[in-house]
Amino acid sequence: MAHIVTRIHVPDYDTWKGMFDQDQPRAREKATRVRVLRSADNPNEVVILLDFDSAEDAVESRERLRASGVLDRFDDVTGPLVLEVAEDSGA
Repeated sequence: MAHIVTRIHVPDYDTWKGMFDQDQPRAREKATRVRVLRSADNPNEVVILLDFDSAEDAVESRERLRASGVLDRFDDVTGPLVLEVAEDSGA
């Protein structure tokens, strides 16, 4: 299992969410789970968590997202990071 984590600061959450739901770059095509989190302090700070069956699927999705240029419209972006569990603490 692998994950993509992306943090962005959007100008307006509702406008951004409408575009996100369209998934034009098809970055979530192979995702098994999608979670969108908003900061309790700033609802325009968003973290997107995507789960994938394999690192290969996650890397493919990340590259599709990068190539689309959709993240280029935001000044404050971290990621997309492809992550795998390094250690399971059992918690």
